[in-house]
Amino acid sequence: RTLRYVPESSQDKIIADEDVFETLLKTFKALFINDFSRQADILALLPKVKCQYLELLTVEQKRPKVNSCNHQGQHVFSPDEVLFNTLGFTVSRDRSSLVSAGTGVFVTRGFVPKGTVVSMYPGTVYRKHEPIFFQSLGNPFIFRCIDGVLIDGNDKGLSRSVYRSCSRRDQLGPFQMSDESWLTATPQNPLAVGQYVNNCSHEKAANVCYQEFDVPGHFPVELKQYLPNIVYSHDIESHLRCVVLVTLRDIKQGEELFSNYYTVVS
Repeated sequence: RTLRYVPESSQDKIIADEDVFETLLKTFKALFINDFSRQADILALLPKVKCQYLELLTVEQKRPKVNSCNHQGQHVFSPDEVLFNTLGFTVSRDRSSLVSAGTGVFVTRGFVPKGTVVSMYPGTVYRKHEPIFFQSLGNPFIFRCIDGVLIDGNDKGLSRSVYRSCSRRDQLGPFQMSDESWLTATPQNPLAVGQYVNNCSHEKAANVCYQEFDVPGHFPVELKQYLPNIVYSHDIESHLRCVVLVTLRDIKQGEELFSNYYTVVS
């Protein structure tokens, strides 16, 4: 692994920001509804939002694959099952097909069409000139955005501690502003495995590329608990930077995801 870098001359958008937003919104809403019984504290403060989700639950209840989807006796799926039911695929970490590449990311179920958000790059977001020296030592999970913003996707050591500290700092009562579960083996947002996608090789061409996405201010507050990114500096007002991985072609079940760390999209 090397420091991921996208040259400034590239056009790092292969799908519209609106499409990224809609995919994340759709996925996070499905995760929220699946976990509805544990959202009581949040919903008590958002009565209008609660009514909206109860309506969505009623729709879900009418679907054949959901037997008893109501807020009292809801059938709860795993996050992977929610992802499959929502987007038609699942992704997960496993041993890479590349020799000596360690962990990789695979489409383990379903089919992913070209131009689809297939995973997210989690981690702490550092702006230019913010201290990241010690976290970067021997760290293969530093992603450099076009504008110099860095995302530390390491789920171990000092990087892990910094992320958890920032995440808990930013929690507002019952509202979590980010997701800590990507630091574990069972992320509640099943897309948050993008830091383990390996670089392409001569034998394995890139089938995904990175795309930066700034979370808009109107992103629903109750869904921020699924965002696998947090800013290092709390006192700077700006949109949260996320990086998603978008498919460059159709990807079938069983295929490993490969990125180009020097992606140039024409």
